[in-house]
Parts: sequence; structure tokens; C-alpha cells
Amino acid sequence: MEKTDNNKPIFFEEFNVNESLTIKKEDIVNQIKEVFDPEIPVNIYDLGLIYEIKIDEEKKVEIIMTLTSPNCPVAESLPKEVSQKIKNLNGMKSLAVYLTFDPPWDQNMMSEDAKLALDIS
Repeated sequence: MEKTDNNKPIFFEEFNVNESLTIKKEDIVNQIKEVFDPEIPVNIYDLGLIYEIKIDEEKKVEIIMTLTSPNCPVAESLPKEVSQKIKNLNGMKSLAVYLTFDPPWDQNMMSEDAKLALDIS
């Protein structure tokens, strides 16, 4: 999966990591589920905007996400909001958030809960 055209993260930060702590994917997902697209009453995880969450053995976290459209009005703020939620978690050495439009998002990427909430069958 392509990260971005230039493969540079739109957000990157390094942290002083407590080696005794371990970051868990479940904790990252729970934080992402607190982020909502302002035009749709469903969190962005259930919308299918998060394509990949990677945690390597060095505790480096990478998030690959998309938007509902390349012209999305929250293209600048939504990835920042994701990074703000995740960076408060303990146990990671770094966080990189990448934006991609390959593959393009469509409604089939939504969870069943999201489809029910939006009355989409």
C-alpha cells in the first residue's frame, strides 16, 4: 500500500519511551475511535479511514489513513487529530501518520456498525 506520493509522514514525533511499557494496537484503536468525521456521525475507524496500524519491535508506530475524498474539507485537521489522540499513549518510541488515497475510500470499507448507524445496506 502506498503511503503518500512522497512517502513522508504528515505527522512525525519521537518520544522518550519507558522500556517497561508496551504500546498495544487495541489502545491505539480505542483512541482513534474517539475521532469523528465532522460531516458523518461515525468514528473514522469504523468508517474505514484507517488502512493500517503498524507497531514494530522498536515500538515505532505507523498509521496509514485516508479521507473520504481527496478534497475533504478536514484534510489538514483530521490526521492531526488522530496523531494528537495517539501521542498521549505511553510505550511508543515514535509515531508517524501517513495519508494515502490508494486505494480510494468507498462505503464497502465501513464496519457493519457504521453501515447500520448510517442506514446503509
